[in-house]
Amino acid sequence: MKNIFKDIKRYSVVGVLFILILTSCSIDEVVDPNGPSVDGVTSGASKAQLDELVVGVESTSRNGLGVEATASGTMARELYLFDADPRNTGDLLGKEGISLDNNSFYSTSQWNGSYRCIKNANLLIGAINNTNSVTDQEKNGYLGFAKTLIAYELIQIIKAYGSARVDVSDPDNLGPVLSAGEVLTFVSGLLNEANTNLSNAGSEFVFPRSGFGDVASFIEFNRAVAAIAALYNGDGNGALTALSSSFFDLAGDLTMGPKYTFSLASGDRANPVFRVASVSADEPNNGDQIIVHDSWINDAEAGDTRVSSKTAMRPDPSSQDGLSGSNETRLYATNVDDIDIIRNEELILVYAEASILVNNLQDAEDALNVIRNAAGLADYSGAQTAADLTTELLNQRRYSLWAENHRMFDLRRYGLSDTLPIDRPGDQVFNVLPIPLSENQ
Repeated sequence: MKNIFKDIKRYSVVGVLFILILTSCSIDEVVDPNGPSVDGVTSGASKAQLDELVVGVESTSRNGLGVEATASGTMARELYLFDADPRNTGDLLGKEGISLDNNSFYSTSQWNGSYRCIKNANLLIGAINNTNSVTDQEKNGYLGFAKTLIAYELIQIIKAYGSARVDVSDPDNLGPVLSAGEVLTFVSGLLNEANTNLSNAGSEFVFPRSGFGDVASFIEFNRAVAAIAALYNGDGNGALTALSSSFFDLAGDLTMGPKYTFSLASGDRANPVFRVASVSADEPNNGDQIIVHDSWINDAEAGDTRVSSKTAMRPDPSSQDGLSGSNETRLYATNVDDIDIIRNEELILVYAEASILVNNLQDAEDALNVIRNAAGLADYSGAQTAADLTTELLNQRRYSLWAENHRMFDLRRYGLSDTLPIDRPGDQVFNVLPIPLSENQ
């Protein structure tokens, strides 16, 4: 398999912009119209080309979402993916001593998807720095957008792989794979750079976006990502400072925040985590299924509305490969439902965790009660200690962020992976995906 960074020299423009050309302006001054070169868009790019790169960045940021949710969800015993591929119930659960494969779809999909987005963002940055087609103020908008998306994708890579490359601008001279702490420190600096760009970008972006609003809204998104980066790097005060400039709102709508959008239009894609619901005992979904891990149902507090809103009992239990479950996903109602990038519910949980880190325990408890009450639960009644509130925090994250690529990372960063249930004799617990084989060549 080719190295993703080397192959992307061609793919970034051909694979992404080809789709966009079908419905938008064509690329100017391309020697080969069937295979436009990177140089054609990074030197003297027109505004139309810049806008196509923006759409390409946003589009490729959705790459790998389906595998990201189901692979990490399986490893974290949130769900099973019952389909035609035995690796989903074998490899990811370490069946009978199986080790994770660094050249399989689950190890390559998210890595490749995130780095395609990062490479497209780097192309956009290069194009902005070598064009006179837009004003300096407009350039700041493009740069702030690109840098923020790079930072967000690097966090996603850390959550799944535990390490990442940050220096990938030259595909023939890649930087080293860095530790989580090193990457998160880099991410925080990049987000601050982006925030400076955005602060000098005026009030409105001049390029199309589907999942984000105006500049002020995007600055709030940038600060939300900065809060998450700081939290994951153990900096509670930094997280709280960034949250104060984000869209975090203890009294606000929990669903507020930017979304990935989907459609069935030509060149677009459907929601990759949606699965068809069973209709009745006569019409069960016995095909491609996301089955809820029984422990998620059994461990829930009575009356937790997140259980009834995110899942439903099947007409009959579903079984495959020695595994079974009685409930299936209802996380998304249709195949074009939005997927949250970050929502206020997550930020309230970030606030609670950061408050625990800085010993503001009452603030943490108040935030956790917001989440509990929204789920139909009474206020927290446990001890107000950092340890007990952390246990409560992780439990609320477990139910609020089910099947959204959080649980595996949460357990790993708190050293709790070994508390996961073993579903079959001989199964193993994995808490990090292997970096793809092609990246080690």
